[in-house]
Amino acid sequence: MHLEKLSLTNFKNYEDVRYTFSRQVNVLVGPNGSGKTNLLDAVYFLSLSKSAFQSQDALSILHDTDYFIIDGIFEEHDDRTVQITISLQRGQRKVLMADKKPYERVSEHIGRFPVVLVAPNDTDLVREHSEDRRHFFDGVLSQLDPEYLRNYLMYQQILKQRNSLLKLFAERNQVDNDLLDTYDEPLLELGQKIHDRRRQFIDEFLPGFRSHYAYLSDDREEVTILYESEVSNPGFADEFRHFRRRDTVLQRTTMGIHKDDYSFIIGSGGGQPPVPLKKFGSQGQQKTFVIALKLAQFAQLQAEKGVKPILLLDDIFDKLDDRRIGKLIQQMDEGVFGQLFITDARPERTRQLLANVKADIQFLEIGS
Repeated sequence: MHLEKLSLTNFKNYEDVRYTFSRQVNVLVGPNGSGKTNLLDAVYFLSLSKSAFQSQDALSILHDTDYFIIDGIFEEHDDRTVQITISLQRGQRKVLMADKKPYERVSEHIGRFPVVLVAPNDTDLVREHSEDRRHFFDGVLSQLDPEYLRNYLMYQQILKQRNSLLKLFAERNQVDNDLLDTYDEPLLELGQKIHDRRRQFIDEFLPGFRSHYAYLSDDREEVTILYESEVSNPGFADEFRHFRRRDTVLQRTTMGIHKDDYSFIIGSGGGQPPVPLKKFGSQGQQKTFVIALKLAQFAQLQAEKGVKPILLLDDIFDKLDDRRIGKLIQQMDEGVFGQLFITDARPERTRQLLANVKADIQFLEIGS
């Protein structure tokens, strides 16, 4: 599976461009600010129907224009080509089409063209909030499991409705418990399903993740990921209902799988106890951890989907040390990956690094 062609109209800084790609390695070179990352984001957008960097679709529309169009030709694993088109008009709903026929639901597209992005800000997964970590693992699971995605979207919709109801109760200083029951029961049921799938996924994900970390770090230390959820408590449903009054006062749902977190743990070796990566891990260990996360994501998607995901590497040669770069290039040379997109502001460095890689490498000048 790979992306053959891409055309952009009014997407971010691109007014009207067309590209044809190598099915193996594509290196996007050009000065900072030329739009290399925006082009990667267009590939990501085409695969997952959303931007990797913008929370609102309308922010991807070129300034002083009213719409954008992303259009691409994918070759699927059975050598069949399919045209995917995403368009957005300001003030209207996004339209997603396959071979010029709209999807009934956008969720049907997620996971059809798996993609993995490695970006400079990935260490935010370690340093920032639980929401970032949930977002990452939910993104992986959504590409892997359509049922998980359906349950997750339904949970978020009911959660939003329940929070709106809590605000209304707070304004009126009156709570309708029977009405809350109609939201709480499906929320609890969906939450349990999401919790169980997340726990199952971590159990499946950990061996591959540890293997990738060991490869990148030369077996210097052990790592693990702990899934933390209050839904795991046997009495969670009763506790959830017990705190309705607190929820009404705070005007939001204070318990549930939307509060889950994933703890990243690293062992220092020599019999020393494991410690939180966020507090005690070096910058190098944190970078190795998140790259191992992304490589494990790649391997998990490949195993489940039967195709190699598109791999997007944004500015990594500037952010990694020579040892980690060497490990990645070794995997490229061994054919571990499928189609790659790499951005770099220093093309001569990339040419030198990839000089001995046995692959079809295409350099594309961006912003020239």
